[in-house]
Amino acid sequence: MSEMQLEPRLEDQTGPDLEPGERLIESFSGNLKTYVKEHVLLAALGAVIMSGVLMYMGNPHAWTGIVGSIAAIAVRGFYVAREQLGFTWYLTNRRLIGPGERSILLGNIAKVNTIFSAAQVVTTTGDKYMMKYQADTKATQAAIDRARGVAGATA
Repeated sequence: MSEMQLEPRLEDQTGPDLEPGERLIESFSGNLKTYVKEHVLLAALGAVIMSGVLMYMGNPHAWTGIVGSIAAIAVRGFYVAREQLGFTWYLTNRRLIGPGERSILLGNIAKVNTIFSAAQVVTTTGDKYMMKYQADTKATQAAIDRARGVAGATA
């Protein structure tokens, strides 16, 4: 019995196997600068919230919320950076190919949303896929929309 994987693994990712007549248009990987910026923002937000909670509870050492939040986000960020930044999505003239052998025909993409530093691909069946830590989410959205022939796609 084969082992079931809930999440794709970076070491399993290879370049796309293109079909005859299929051509690669663009590829999308996570951006280190965007990744760091998002984690700094998350650490700052966490520090404010945790210190506020500790102050509300009457803890005389509310500063530990700042230290704890920054340490937790830094450790998490360092631990998952290679994996999060290493995944690559490939856009062809027929489909969007993602990690873990995900393949979405362009005709099955209902819309592409932008959420902070991610481009969210929504299929006609309601499945959602996140292309995380994009340097320019609007450009990612526009490239996919252009490939699928959506009117008004620019960038």
